[in-house]
Amino acid sequence: MAGLELTDEGLEALVNAFYARVRQDSELGPVFNDAVDDWPAHLEKLSAFWSSVMRTTGRYKGQPLPAHMKHKSNITPALFERWLALWGETSDALMTPEAAAAVQTKAARIAESLQLALFFRLGERPNIRLERRSSGERGFQSVDACREL
Repeated sequence: MAGLELTDEGLEALVNAFYARVRQDSELGPVFNDAVDDWPAHLEKLSAFWSSVMRTTGRYKGQPLPAHMKHKSNITPALFERWLALWGETSDALMTPEAAAAVQTKAARIAESLQLALFFRLGERPNIRLERRSSGERGFQSVDACREL
């Protein structure tokens, strides 16, 4: 399956492989398995989401923020970091390097936006900025943005 491109088929294969890993993950599995009642329907929705995000197909018709807000009490910034790490590992293993980099960059931006919506409060300084890992490493890491001030 390695060498997947940014096609609907490639994104669907990535989503299916990734969420198979999420469901088995000791940190992410309990949160996702508790939140998702119908995995086949959820995977279809997630494939449509990534198709819309990466290929601008317009297949996804949902609203990601309200969906995540329903589960806010179970979501932490550390879970976002774990999700991004697993997404990076899975996309690196299955996709072409260019496709993997593209989905990882987009996922990091989405994660940052969701975290700001979920956790940022006026008057607080957000400390959840994500940036590429150092040269030679793939993926993203959380950076304490406040320490740079």
